[in-house]
Amino acid sequence: MKTLRDNVQVAAKKASYPLFIPFIMAGDPDKETTIQLALALEEQGAHILELGIPYSDPLADGPVLQRSAERARGQGITLEKSLTLIPEMRKRGLTIPVVIFTYYNPILQFGEDRFINCAKESGADGVLVPDLPFEESQEFAKNAKENGLSFISLVAPTSKHRIEKIAKEAQGFLYCVSSLGVTGTRENFPPEAFSFIKQVKKHAEVPVAVGFGISKKEHVKDLQGSCDGVIIGSAIMKEVEKHKDRLKKESEREEAINSLKEFVAGIISS
Repeated sequence: MKTLRDNVQVAAKKASYPLFIPFIMAGDPDKETTIQLALALEEQGAHILELGIPYSDPLADGPVLQRSAERARGQGITLEKSLTLIPEMRKRGLTIPVVIFTYYNPILQFGEDRFINCAKESGADGVLVPDLPFEESQEFAKNAKENGLSFISLVAPTSKHRIEKIAKEAQGFLYCVSSLGVTGTRENFPPEAFSFIKQVKKHAEVPVAVGFGISKKEHVKDLQGSCDGVIIGSAIMKEVEKHKDRLKKESEREEAINSLKEFVAGIISS
């Protein structure tokens, strides 16, 4: 029987470029839209889904994701309620792996063991904690792995001498942060970003997906040959924000989601 961890690894390894990993915020603008967005993104070619947990102090998130988290929290979405969306997605037909993207403080408040157990029971396949330093993540990563969850590692330009070690221990796929700063769309990537990504790729034993700033087709084309795929979050949630009122209306939601699918297709299509 295939383990949950295998799901992430298999999905990442068998995807041809670009391995497409979209991020959506749980509960923005509401729970039903989150479920339908997940299904629409899989239909649009997503290989793995990152499901963000709304948090009040998201240090790595830019203004788009901060506003997204605020809207979700305004809907009463918590860590526990976010996890309940996954079995509903599965029931409605979602088959791709789901990686939970959450900061460490909500996990700490929820309880590490309880979180891992609930994540496993929900049907999640992995977890990514951007503010948990590599040196402090070993026990948590081990616990996650033993429960069939991939612990997704991040490597950033500031990692320097730790790049090789982080890359060697990565599970599922390796999240390569393209540049310093917070999430958000960018016009282009500096030359040093490509040399950094290639350095990461040289040491990685799992597929390398680049995030932070991927927002247009040219970015995906420019990255081809340097990495295995892309993670797109702010650009998608910016479109959700643009259509948020229509997405909350049942009569207009399908049309709004189709607009979002067209937007995504414009970025990742060859």
